[in-house]
Amino acid sequence: MTAAPEPAQDAPRTRVSLARDLAGLGLRPGETVLLHSSLSALGWVCGGAQAVVQALLDTLGPTGTLVVPTQTMDNSDPSQWRNPPVPESWWPTIRDHTPGFDPHATPSAHMGRIPELVRTLPGAVRSPHPQTSFAAVGPRAHALLDHHPLTCRLGDESPLGRLLDARVLLLGTGYDSCTAFHLAEYRVPAPRTEPVGCAIATPDGGRAWAAFTDTALDSDDFPALGEAFEATGAVTTGPVGLTTARLFPVSDAVAFATSWLTAHRPTA
Repeated sequence: MTAAPEPAQDAPRTRVSLARDLAGLGLRPGETVLLHSSLSALGWVCGGAQAVVQALLDTLGPTGTLVVPTQTMDNSDPSQWRNPPVPESWWPTIRDHTPGFDPHATPSAHMGRIPELVRTLPGAVRSPHPQTSFAAVGPRAHALLDHHPLTCRLGDESPLGRLLDARVLLLGTGYDSCTAFHLAEYRVPAPRTEPVGCAIATPDGGRAWAAFTDTALDSDDFPALGEAFEATGAVTTGPVGLTTARLFPVSDAVAFATSWLTAHRPTA
């Protein structure tokens, strides 16, 4: 499905024009949307990230809920770091001194300006996972995000498991950033697992290093998965600013991804 024709490229984008584009794409008042975004892909926006978030909230209205990933995957075991790696002699220091995750204070430094702005909005809620948190604003925020167990980063017990009635909005990003596909990794037969380490806050105000095993997360084949999913016709595409946005149901994406990964990936 395709929305309106692409706009002229020589005009600045505004809160009003972006809201118009989002409505034209099919974003509806009152719905819940899981957003993945790239501010730079939208072109020059008057007001930057603030205008984009305002446009999204204008379109969703007071009964809609906006959810963004605020992951902090740098809070992980240094033995697994590859880009870049650090000397093995550093690993104990990193494990002993990385600050414990604080959902109110820990920034989502690598997720972009739009998610970081949503995280800091008045009334925003953030899930408590030290690696794979989400933030949300709207009436469903607490119900979606309050429960996020440590040993289930992106599985059915995470917020993703409660977002199956939502839609994903890829706003200037590709399918490699589609977090919903990770839920399918938990649902394939005999999913692969990996060791996980991260710094957590303790009830006494201190910090500790937590180690556990969880389903392995791997987005390397998500672009091919996304291309196959889009070919089913389940994705609405259309212009928002200067980018081509994609809008689709979380439930459809997870169901398709579970079958596709089962067929295309080796099992554990």
